[in-house]
Amino acid sequence: MKLFGERISFNDSKEKFTVVIEPEKNGLVNSLMGAWLSMWLTIGVIVIWSLSELKLKEQEQIILYVFLVFWFYYAFRVSRSFLWLLYGKELVKIDEVSLTIKKSIKNYGQSVPYYFENIRDLKFEIPESNSLQSLWESSPWINGGERLYFDYFDKVVRFGRKLNEKESQLLFNLIAKQIKERSKK
Repeated sequence: MKLFGERISFNDSKEKFTVVIEPEKNGLVNSLMGAWLSMWLTIGVIVIWSLSELKLKEQEQIILYVFLVFWFYYAFRVSRSFLWLLYGKELVKIDEVSLTIKKSIKNYGQSVPYYFENIRDLKFEIPESNSLQSLWESSPWINGGERLYFDYFDKVVRFGRKLNEKESQLLFNLIAKQIKERSKK
């Protein structure tokens, strides 16, 4: 495996070209997000306990049920982001016929092949540093921020979460070169 940058490693062999992109490792951010998630889960447990154990009026129950809907949504989203920061990685494999992308937490995730003849316009895009999009994507609870993308039939396929401009350019060049070389074989 060869490294470029702190987060990206790749391996080039005759059969396939593989890239592994890991999330940024920041102990302070992970600790704070873990603490927030723990507090959020504790709040949910207390609200569920209150619904089952306390004698509440109908209006109070309705308010708590509405709160639980929002609570569950954020518990799910932040848990997923937290697990991504701890155990996530993006795997990109290029073989003789396809580019395969797998976004996984530990080893759980689905590999999706994209065949060369249907891939159009491989590009990368970095938001301006002072833009709202850049600020939004830099927050740790946001899983988005994919920098590389291509058209595949009628949809846009994105990958390369939260890469900086240098990493995006290098990865773009590597993948474009590999697709060009391997699709000719």
